[in-house]
Amino acid sequence: MKFFCKIILFILILSSYANSEVVKIFEFTKSELKNLKERKVKGKTKWSFGSNEKGNFIRAEAKGTGSGLGKEILIDLNKTPFINITWKVEKDLSGIVENSKKGHDFAARVFVVKKTGATVLSNRAINYVFSSNSSIDKNWPSPYTKKSIDFVLSTTKINLNEWVTVKTNVKEDFKLLHNLEVDELNGVAIMTDTDNSKLLAISYYQNIYFSSE
Repeated sequence: MKFFCKIILFILILSSYANSEVVKIFEFTKSELKNLKERKVKGKTKWSFGSNEKGNFIRAEAKGTGSGLGKEILIDLNKTPFINITWKVEKDLSGIVENSKKGHDFAARVFVVKKTGATVLSNRAINYVFSSNSSIDKNWPSPYTKKSIDFVLSTTKINLNEWVTVKTNVKEDFKLLHNLEVDELNGVAIMTDTDNSKLLAISYYQNIYFSSE
């Protein structure tokens, strides 16, 4: 009887995975890099590639510079509302004031963007960050625009130079942070920048995808 129950449980677990919908955002390959849009804030972040037992990753290094890599992609948040991110910060930016213009740098961040008008300036964004100084779940408007909210998902106060995997419901986050009911996203980007603090940051990104659960 116990053996039979274990078989049933195993089948239920497999069924759960089979019914789970996943939208992968980045492949983190050199060929993909040619098609990604790079936005330079100041100078250029150094991007390089690697892999481990969990797949490909991209390494980012910035010293007084900052640029991001983005992709226009339509995400149905009614089907796949959860963003999943695996990342690591090797060299953080401790001591800066991240909600100020002079300290608005992050060793690792992932933007999700919703188009809400005809121009880029009208877009709404959530900036999921690997903070060097703040606690998880802390959030604040960007000092440069209230249409982008910084939201701490990881912190080097707990996990410095360690791989961390996080998950959050983007649909619920837009309602909480922007008071917007959002059904679709229009783009995702990663960014490592130190153009304000002039410090050195080194980070890694891996396995960024949306899921139904």
